[in-house]
Amino acid sequence: MSKIVDAAAAVASIPDRATVASVGVIGWITPDAVLAALGDRFRATGAPRDLTFYFPCGTGDAQGIKGMDHVAQDGLMKRIVSGSYINPVDPVTGKRPELMRLVRENKVEAYSWPLGASMQWLREVARKSPGYLTRVGLGTYVDPLHGGGRFTARAEQDLIRRVAIDGEDYLFYPTWPIDVAIVRASSADADGNLSWEDEALVSSSMALVLAAKASGGRVIAQVRRIVEREARAATAVRIPGVFVDAVVVAPEMMMTTRTPFEPAYLSDPRMPLDRLPRPVMGPDKVIARRAAREVRRRELSIFGFGAAADIPLVMAEQGLFENGGLADWWFTTEHGSYGGVVMSDWQFSANVNPDAIMDGVSQFDVIDGGLCRFAALAFAQFDAAGIVNVSRFGAANPGAGGFIDIAENAERLVFTGTFTTGGFDCACESGRLRIVRDGKISKFVETAESITYRVRDGVRDRGQTALVVTERAVFEVTPDGLVLTEIAPGVDVRAHVLDRMDYAPLAVADPLPVMDPALFEASPATLALAG
Repeated sequence: MSKIVDAAAAVASIPDRATVASVGVIGWITPDAVLAALGDRFRATGAPRDLTFYFPCGTGDAQGIKGMDHVAQDGLMKRIVSGSYINPVDPVTGKRPELMRLVRENKVEAYSWPLGASMQWLREVARKSPGYLTRVGLGTYVDPLHGGGRFTARAEQDLIRRVAIDGEDYLFYPTWPIDVAIVRASSADADGNLSWEDEALVSSSMALVLAAKASGGRVIAQVRRIVEREARAATAVRIPGVFVDAVVVAPEMMMTTRTPFEPAYLSDPRMPLDRLPRPVMGPDKVIARRAAREVRRRELSIFGFGAAADIPLVMAEQGLFENGGLADWWFTTEHGSYGGVVMSDWQFSANVNPDAIMDGVSQFDVIDGGLCRFAALAFAQFDAAGIVNVSRFGAANPGAGGFIDIAENAERLVFTGTFTTGGFDCACESGRLRIVRDGKISKFVETAESITYRVRDGVRDRGQTALVVTERAVFEVTPDGLVLTEIAPGVDVRAHVLDRMDYAPLAVADPLPVMDPALFEASPATLALAG
């Protein structure tokens, strides 16, 4: 029998109360056609019901109904476990993703795990292990002492345990079977052999497939095309067809959000550096420029979403990568693209002109092993106890993504973000910052709403160094508190910094250095780099 079926047939046999796992990274490798078919089946028939969905990463981009939102329906989704959630407002409808409504209204059992745990856990399912054991996340919101990763009141079951072995504490994630795995690749042959030659990421696809098959489950693969048997070298096939039960062909699928296909994400061919996008002048660009001064040559550097992802782009704008200079800068993200230039916004996760693309599970071996020595990450809140929060704040519930693994295991940390939010507006004029309208909400709060990482503990106990870089001020994190070390030209220290914090910093440098005016110029800044 042929494994090639349409999407409706592929999902027709999924039973009630099954665990369905899928993987996508925003718009990258998201199997939209199959997830849409499952959502359509439920709307038409009321079946299947009460499914548990397992997404190692946020799948979909909030630009219309995508990814997770296809299956975010009352009755269809009973529980979701994910390494991250998609939160941004849809620019057309002005609404947040439907899944966020289910979370806010307590209509679903929602759990948030660190991205590393969500990927490494699949390996334990695949080898029929009792569970995943790690130190990463102790003392954070995934620790049972601080909520156990629960995102809704309906999420009552303990999916994570705190255990002691030889007097040392660990987090233990018990395994359970995966009944259906849904992945996306580029090509398949009639036997179901899968290759990813058009995809800039692989993520946890292989681990997810093996976890489902070890559980006695089914694997559904969405691909762009069917190729002849023996049309590819064996080294191009990442998943043997013996592990694939159904293949759905979706020739119209995009490479990622707003990008039908861009060969430079595969370095085939590479993109001329003058074609790279230039971040618009504004607070995020100022922050990225200042943070770029902390990046060192030949030190593996990992970048998170937001202003941090703009750092390689502002370095490219400065011309630092010309004449082969890019080889001196080692850039990656949590999703395994190595070399080249990290992209931002909805193109984030993949790199233009990469040298290599590693699978997601192996990438977290790299991260947890401390090989990414420098990390630039976002922050949503930074509190008086030195706790940084990106996982849950206000109406947003994005989860941690790879933040916890990265922050715990890097040696040097830079946290990037605007000082306030909620209507903040500023102007960069003649090398100075002018605050037109300050945000209603300060990010420097007395107590963070969620514990994503205890930065001061990392500085004290792990010997880490950490900076907080905003558009108007720079702070050093010490074991005892924040020290204000730089102020933007044109900014009043008292009115624009100290009075906008819910707590006083430990100290203010005296004299207080002024941030380089070049950071606030529209022309490319001259970046004084750390090394």
